[in-house]
Amino acid sequence: MSVVNELARTARSAAHLPGARRPCPACRRDEDESVLADRDDGAVVRHGEAVAKAHAPGTDPNGHRARLAVASDPLLAGILLPPLPLDAPDVHGRPVTAWPYGAPVDPEDPDAAPWEEAAVLLARLHRVDVAALPGPLPPMRGPAKVARALARMESVAGEHPAAAVVRRAWDRLPAWARDVTASPRDVTPSPREDTATPRDALCHGDLHLGQLVRHPAPSGPWLLIDVDDLGVGDPAWDLARPAAWYAAGLLAPQIWQRFLGAYIAEQGPAVPVDGDPWPQLDVPARALTVQTAALSLARAIAEKRETDEVDQMMIDACARIVDLPPELEFEPPS
Repeated sequence: MSVVNELARTARSAAHLPGARRPCPACRRDEDESVLADRDDGAVVRHGEAVAKAHAPGTDPNGHRARLAVASDPLLAGILLPPLPLDAPDVHGRPVTAWPYGAPVDPEDPDAAPWEEAAVLLARLHRVDVAALPGPLPPMRGPAKVARALARMESVAGEHPAAAVVRRAWDRLPAWARDVTASPRDVTPSPREDTATPRDALCHGDLHLGQLVRHPAPSGPWLLIDVDDLGVGDPAWDLARPAAWYAAGLLAPQIWQRFLGAYIAEQGPAVPVDGDPWPQLDVPARALTVQTAALSLARAIAEKRETDEVDQMMIDACARIVDLPPELEFEPPS
């Protein structure tokens, strides 16, 4: 049986759990299950008020269980959408989970995009006491995801001229941001050093507007979804994608300022309350620029098309990274 068909059965079972609305709205309307996503890294099928997700092949089972336990923990109530208590079997070697359905961000109404709400949720996530959570939690995988993105580009790019630009921007990243060496945060200072290692935070690991839903749908509060990259590390990486979009010209300055202001007002620990946030954001934002450009170029090549306007803006941002004078690069915080 296909992954989607197995997920349909799981979603139907989740929608009919004790305590779910009776009768099931989808069954009452004689609706079939709807496929919300069908990708190698995640397939999602909805039935009524529940969705079932098949996670990526090769998902680490221990890390997966730890992330689900965190999503279910009362400390994350009002921040992360909790999973439904359904013990679903793996499908084709991929772990399966069930979740309440939440209404996603409307892509046709960009002015209503919940940037401030996303910032508040991130700040609250980053302030959660990691020591009080079930664990052990895996590390935040920001640098590893950048390295995987470049490897994916290299597998298809050949001598494509844009690939050379992305490679040079990659080369300008510190070794730790390329997942070659340990992060400065992971190196314990000697007893003689006065500066303590910054506190690691609970990080979402893949923030974008597709990771927010309203629950209960359609007008409940916004919550974060998708715990596949949840981990412990530098919270600046969760701000890196909107920071990279702002630097590339994809995110309007006023939206960026609203997002950053809401994060700071909620006492998010990734950047200082006063002063310049870029010493903390610079390297993660440049890394996410490289990651986004590499994946965009890989998709364009695989689909045998020219890069579109958004793809080109990220590649152009890589070119600006290449031309950045060394004296304008920020040293990573110690």
